[in-house]
Amino acid sequence: MSDIRHRDDLQEPAWLRVALIALAVLVMLSLVVLPLLMVLGAAFAKGFGTWLDSLTQPDAVSALKLTLFTVAIVLPVNAIFGTFMAWAVTRFEFRGKQLLLSLIDLPFAVSPVVAGLCLVLLFGSYGWFAELLREHDIKILFARPGIVLATLFITFPFVVRELIPLMQQQGADEELAARSLGASGWTMFRRVTLPNIKWGLLYGVLLCSARAMGEFGAVSVVSGHIRGLTNTLPLHIEILYNEFDSTGAFAAASLLAGLALITLILKFWLESRHGDALAKSHRRH
Repeated sequence: MSDIRHRDDLQEPAWLRVALIALAVLVMLSLVVLPLLMVLGAAFAKGFGTWLDSLTQPDAVSALKLTLFTVAIVLPVNAIFGTFMAWAVTRFEFRGKQLLLSLIDLPFAVSPVVAGLCLVLLFGSYGWFAELLREHDIKILFARPGIVLATLFITFPFVVRELIPLMQQQGADEELAARSLGASGWTMFRRVTLPNIKWGLLYGVLLCSARAMGEFGAVSVVSGHIRGLTNTLPLHIEILYNEFDSTGAFAAASLLAGLALITLILKFWLESRHGDALAKSHRRH
């Protein structure tokens, strides 16, 4: 009886709990749900036919293809290098390890616009590699490679930051046991390491994909805003909105929001099916 009374004393009053929950719901409705509903309402305000016609315009189709093309490159690259980076950080001790961990978080700390300007300094007409690029007729800026590089920089930490705490908590005992039984490095990784981290890896990939599809700042700097060539969906939306084509802008925005919702649904499914495994990876964040 005293334990129950002690727990009750530690809890907030019922009115305070209700007020905080209501405030949280109100904030979420005002800042997340309501704007999304307004975008969908504006997108379909003139009917489904107008919405579909806006999305089938050549520039819109090109922007969608470029967005998906960028994501298709960024995801496997980040998944592979993020996994190897997490493995190196959690399984080996070396000089500069803390500096490397700090550099991993650099894209979180640096503004995306600054990241884009750094690429301009490297690959622009007067950049460090300008002469080399001209000699080999390679174009980075105002082309797809620049967009991919900018997106890679912005999204790199998502996978590795999901895997590092998970691999730290799991430890290396199973991997050492596999090596002691004669397994090669690749066999150990494929049969022991990868199965243990697969759900954390998938979660990081989902976060990476959502960020890659919605990236604007860095891509805006390096893309050149060339219609039908270097405009991703976020850039296409900005151009339409600046041209007062609100119907087209909201139609493209609804498509981008739909892709984000698909990612969110996959995230909820992953958490509901494998919540325990993911909770371990978040415990040390």
